[in-house]
Amino acid sequence: MLAFFTTIRDAFTNNVSKTLANWWSEFTLQTKLLAVATLVVSLVMSGLTFWAINTIQQDARLNDTRFGRDLGLLLANNVAPLIAEHNLSDVALFSQRFYSSTSSVRYMLYADETGKIFFGIPFWEPEVENTLTIKRKIQLPEDYPSDSDQPMVRQHTTPSGIVTDVFVPLIVDKKYLGVLAIGINPNQTAVISTNFTRDVTIAVFITIWVMVVLAGVINALTITKPIKELLVGVRQIAAGNFKQRIDLPFGGELGEVIFSFNEMAERLERYEEQNIEELTAEKAKLETLVSTIADGAVLIDNNMQVILVNPTARRIFGWEGIDVVGSNLLHNLPPTVQMEITRTLYEMAAGECETAEFRITLNQPTKRTIRILLTTVLNQQRESIKGIAITVQDITREVELNEAKSQFISNISHELRTPLFNIKTYIETLHDYGEDLGLEERQEFLQTVNHETDRLTRLVNDVLDLSKLESGRTYNFDGVDLAQALEQTLRTYQLNAKDKGIELIQEVAPNLPLVIGHYDLLLQVFGNLIGNALKFTPAGGKVVIRAYQLDSKPNSHTQSPQVRIEIGDTGIGIAAEDQQAIFDRFFRVENRVHTLEGTGLGLSIVRNIIDRHHSQVSLVSEVGVGTTFWFDLDVLQEELTQKKVDVIEEVETAV
Repeated sequence: MLAFFTTIRDAFTNNVSKTLANWWSEFTLQTKLLAVATLVVSLVMSGLTFWAINTIQQDARLNDTRFGRDLGLLLANNVAPLIAEHNLSDVALFSQRFYSSTSSVRYMLYADETGKIFFGIPFWEPEVENTLTIKRKIQLPEDYPSDSDQPMVRQHTTPSGIVTDVFVPLIVDKKYLGVLAIGINPNQTAVISTNFTRDVTIAVFITIWVMVVLAGVINALTITKPIKELLVGVRQIAAGNFKQRIDLPFGGELGEVIFSFNEMAERLERYEEQNIEELTAEKAKLETLVSTIADGAVLIDNNMQVILVNPTARRIFGWEGIDVVGSNLLHNLPPTVQMEITRTLYEMAAGECETAEFRITLNQPTKRTIRILLTTVLNQQRESIKGIAITVQDITREVELNEAKSQFISNISHELRTPLFNIKTYIETLHDYGEDLGLEERQEFLQTVNHETDRLTRLVNDVLDLSKLESGRTYNFDGVDLAQALEQTLRTYQLNAKDKGIELIQEVAPNLPLVIGHYDLLLQVFGNLIGNALKFTPAGGKVVIRAYQLDSKPNSHTQSPQVRIEIGDTGIGIAAEDQQAIFDRFFRVENRVHTLEGTGLGLSIVRNIIDRHHSQVSLVSEVGVGTTFWFDLDVLQEELTQKKVDVIEEVETAV
């Protein structure tokens, strides 16, 4: 019978081992690595948890030891004098109260110098002698020093936990009276917390592995098998067997994958029947086109027939609405492009060159500069040319930026050269011939040098101001009192106007509301406009500064109220052909009237500042009559609200 059961056990064990081995072999390498990683992580986490529990227990024991030692010393210091006086009643009373006041003390034993227990809680000597008629003695540790005044601590295990035993010698006036033994109960909170943490850790460990096992079973049954079938099918397809199909009754995502695989195999089987050379050539052409799709792209064959063209190329060459596919490329290109690239295209089709690059300026359909890159398309063996890929890049913005940069450098160099040359000339003259010149001539030379230095300073300051405005710097706008700003500007130019014999007229409406703006920037605008007006107005002329609030449009609820500022003069005026370019950098009207003053940046700065105020500068001018500049600024809403309140209060007062 025993042999029979042994045989059954061995057979069962072998079957289980084979089943587990087969089940494990069904897993992929990734699944196996995941299982091993899960095992390692769970073991590490469990080890760390048990280590933490052990550390907590050790800390709890250490705390119990310290607590027992301190408690024993405290109790011994209180009862030792009573024992020395043989006042055992007070000792019993004090000990009973002490024992009742705390749950941490498990027992208290008092023994004399011979070790005989004469009092104890929860038992004491009379009870022992009356019930057992024997005398009990305390069993001290073997290494307990009876002549030491320091307590001794040890621990022993009980069913309810580890109990800390503290032996405190009772010494009065260096006389050994006996020993006090106290038992300290374990910290129940720490014990419960430790046991709970241990149980939770074990439960989590078991749960993780149950989930891993379940996931492995599900993986083997629902994922691994169809994936293996797919792998076999893919290998067959790679080997050229396009008749391979997968027939597995799976739904969901796996079913879609199997269906897609079978559909792919059917398509590949159909493609196999087509001309492989044509398929490869089309693939090469499409890959070349896709690699250059960011810009305009055109693909042609060796006969210059258009095969593909993207929307960017249609827009650049003006082919919108024209079907150029299938037609000769050279018949549809703009004349300038056709003249440049025709010869090169035929050379590339003949295999004489592989790449070429052109830079061409177009005037139709819009004026732009383009870069054309030509690249041959070869077959799979790179032996014959199948076509030519044409990439078209619009570099108009790049060219304009380079031209603007060159123009700016040229203008600033020209503006700096003249004052520097004048300064150098007069300084050299003063240095070489200063003793031969009269006082008035030297003062005139120095005044000229000072004037040119001021001109350089103004130029540099204007360039810096313009650079700050165009750099995107953020300005904080607040309420601005236009009357105060205009008054400050007029005081600055009052003496200059008087010297030139020009009348400055101020027409500022009373009680103008505050406008939204930047005070210093608006001062710069007023200074530039009034300074230009004084510069180009002859003696006897007038410069008028006006500021007034515009009337709100009826039924307009979205447009905020505005204040208009006008600065007009009776000067030489600006020709109509110059009024569009007047705000460009380094454009100077004085060049037309043969003067050398000014930097040509003042009005450009004005335009940038007013743009920052979400407005625009306008002008009206007539040669020989005068010029007027104006712009509008939004009223500060807080100011507008306060005015409405004041009006309402006035009406209520009148009523």
